[in-house]
Amino acid sequence: MASSTARALQDVRLQLHDLPTPVTDQVAELTEGLRAAQKVVSPKYFYDDRGSRLFDRITRLKEYYPTRTEHQILSRYAVQMCQHMTDDTIIVEPGSGSSDKIRFLLDAGPAARYAPIEISKACLVDTAAMLADDYPALTVHAICADFTTLTTLPEALAEGPKTAFFPGSTIGNFEPEHATQLLQNIHTMIGRGNRLLIGVDLLKPIQVLHAAYNDQQGVTAQFNLNLLTHIGRVLGCEFNPELFAHQAFFNPELSRIEMHLQCLESHVVQVGSNEIAFRKGETIHTENSYKYSIEQFEALAEDAGFKREHSWLDDNRLFSVHGFVAV
Repeated sequence: MASSTARALQDVRLQLHDLPTPVTDQVAELTEGLRAAQKVVSPKYFYDDRGSRLFDRITRLKEYYPTRTEHQILSRYAVQMCQHMTDDTIIVEPGSGSSDKIRFLLDAGPAARYAPIEISKACLVDTAAMLADDYPALTVHAICADFTTLTTLPEALAEGPKTAFFPGSTIGNFEPEHATQLLQNIHTMIGRGNRLLIGVDLLKPIQVLHAAYNDQQGVTAQFNLNLLTHIGRVLGCEFNPELFAHQAFFNPELSRIEMHLQCLESHVVQVGSNEIAFRKGETIHTENSYKYSIEQFEALAEDAGFKREHSWLDDNRLFSVHGFVAV
């Protein structure tokens, strides 16, 4: 991979834009969250190496419908989704990760420029290099930045029609007001008259949601508990995962799945010169995943300046991909 990356970086079809990113004091952030009345840790701490591998396993579980269902939608409707694209369209993907879903659009449409946005430079460059190798007609503008705060694209991408591609229902991990702000940022980034394709998980029977986040093999539980190992490394201390249990449930009032780690036994964790106390029964809130009706999400997007043009759903109406235009 290193040699392939080195070759691709010398290719004019792969350009790296390394933008300034805010510096986070992770120790202070984690300590503050663990001392709050409702203990909380950002879901970004799920994704160390083991966490990323566990999440990959989750996406292939029979109970976990979002990934395979979105793949089905993209496979079936990608040509329709690309109908507004031309050979000078720039596809911008915030939080691009492994860039696997963009391949549906690249295979279906005429776009010749792709701009993945990812904060992990190593992951970004490796993925961009593979895409440049696999799509000889494609120019990849790899943007190393925090997509949650980015509002301006590099100057090289100023001209040309744009489509923002935001799959995976990542938008559901944000509180509604923060989701609106993120969509406003994307609106500013792409400009009026340009388009957004976004994956959104839908409201559905509670038993389907429960199964998706409480799989029989316990992979999601391992994924949740692994967060303790990761933050322990960051904080320079050690958490005992056996003193916590995975908890995931649907909160109907807020229309979201909540993931928590419940403390099974009161204990204290030493973090440097400080102590963090855990009471039996209290939880660390690790993630939210909001579920929307089509109308609810349309209203949220309208607040951010987008007008819905089309929605694509699977046959069982489990998941959706929406096409919006920035107005």
